[in-house]
Amino acid sequence: MLTLFTTAKPFLGHSAVIQRNALQSWTLLHPDIEIILFGDDEGAAEICAELGLRHEPCVLRNPAGLKRIDDYFDRAQRLARHPILCYANCDILFTADFLPAIRRAALACHPFLMVGRRWDVDVTAPVDFANPSWSAEIRRLAALANNRRESCWIDYFVFTRGLFLGNIPPLVVGRIAWDNFLIWRAAHLGATVIDASRCVVPIHQNHDYSYHPRGKRGVWEDLYAQENLRNAGGAQHMRTIADASLLLTPVGVRPNFARYWRAALRTIRSWRYSLWHPLWFAFLGLTRPLRHALRAHAPAKPREHTSHPV
Repeated sequence: MLTLFTTAKPFLGHSAVIQRNALQSWTLLHPDIEIILFGDDEGAAEICAELGLRHEPCVLRNPAGLKRIDDYFDRAQRLARHPILCYANCDILFTADFLPAIRRAALACHPFLMVGRRWDVDVTAPVDFANPSWSAEIRRLAALANNRRESCWIDYFVFTRGLFLGNIPPLVVGRIAWDNFLIWRAAHLGATVIDASRCVVPIHQNHDYSYHPRGKRGVWEDLYAQENLRNAGGAQHMRTIADASLLLTPVGVRPNFARYWRAALRTIRSWRYSLWHPLWFAFLGLTRPLRHALRAHAPAKPREHTSHPV
C-alpha cells in the first residue's frame, strides 16, 4: 500500500478549501493509506486531527523560512510504514484511477518513479465527498476545462522507498527546479521513470501566487528560485515528464521512444551553447581591431542642432 506525504500553506481562505479537498480525497483512496503532513503552518494540526493524518510539525527551513524538501523527503522515507511513497502538492485531488496505476507501475519495474501530467480546474468550494459521484463530477469539470498542463509541470512523485534517501540537495519548496531535478535524479540513480499520464487524471485546483510579494514571477525568478537551480546542478539536471523511459497505458507499459528525440535536442542545444558561443566571442575578439579601424575611418555624421528655449 501507499504512504502519501506533503506540506501545505496556512489553512486560510481559498488555500484552506483546496488543501482540505486534496487531503480528504487522499483519505478515500483506501482504508490503509498513510498520510503525513509536514509543517507547523496555521491550521495544519487541526486538519490532521480532523482527518486522522500523521502530523510532523518540525521541518528544516532555509534562512527565509522556506521548507527544505530534502528534509521532509528523507524523513518521510524513514517514517513510512509502506514500501511505496508519494509526494504530492497539497492542491491535487486523486480519484480511483490512482492506486491501480501505482500497482501496475510497481509490478513493471523496481526501483521506479511514477509521474504524470495534471489537469487544471477552478475549484472554489469544498468538494461534497458525501456524494458518491464526486469523483466523476470533478473529472467532468476537468474534461470541460480541457487544460492539461505541459510535461514540465510535475505535481506528484510516486517512488520506491529509499530511492531519494540522502540523494537530494538543499532545495526548497515553493520555487522552481526541484521537481524537474527529481526526475533527473531518479533516472541517474538507476530508477525507471514512468509516465502515467494516460492512466491517471490528477486534478490540480487552481490558485494564485499571492504568497509571494512578486506573484508568479517571483516564484520563478527570485533569489531562492535561482539558488534552487544552482543547487540542483543547473539546467543540465532539469528533466520533464516527457523524459520518462516508460509509458503506462491502459493495456500495459511500453517504451517512450520520443524521449530520445528530446535528449537529442537537449544535446544539440548544449553543443550550440558550448561550441558556437565561444567561437562567436573568439571571432569578435579577432576582428575587434579591424572593426575599430573601420569605425575610426567612417565619415562623421553631421551633428543635429537643437534650439533651447531661453
